[in-house]
Amino acid sequence: MIQILTTGGTIDKVYFDANSQFEIGDSVLPELLTESNIHGGYALRELMRKDSLELTDKDRAAVLEAVNETSSQRILITHGTDTMAATGEVLKQAAGKTIVLTGAMQPARMRRTDAIFNIGFAWSAVQLLPPGVYIAMNGEIFEAGAVRKNLAAQKFERTDDAG
Repeated sequence: MIQILTTGGTIDKVYFDANSQFEIGDSVLPELLTESNIHGGYALRELMRKDSLELTDKDRAAVLEAVNETSSQRILITHGTDTMAATGEVLKQAAGKTIVLTGAMQPARMRRTDAIFNIGFAWSAVQLLPPGVYIAMNGEIFEAGAVRKNLAAQKFERTDDAG
């Protein structure tokens, strides 16, 4: 059984014309899993609905606590991309589990979203990777502690020389 934890982030953003801003809405993860033909083998738990720039150390501790509490050895976490690497660093404290964080550069509700691909990619990754903490974004796997978001390029990249 794969434990899926949601924290919010761009993947769950909704655009409101009335005030011209994005807000975190209900998680679209159940819908994305169904679209990806994933109908079982997981337990879903919403932890919070926050933009990752609003996540605090207390929030990251709550994510770590949820990871440690679950009996599942494989955990997929949806997370905002701006601070995904920071949360990944904290989650390295959870030993013996395979933890994969993923998200989207564009909200799942938008036509040109990368959300559906990233969820499917992360779903595969969490089943195949050995214990550790990883970020799965746009067809690449990064180990926590060796990745950063490149804002200008709108992609994740390695910070080590492993390349």
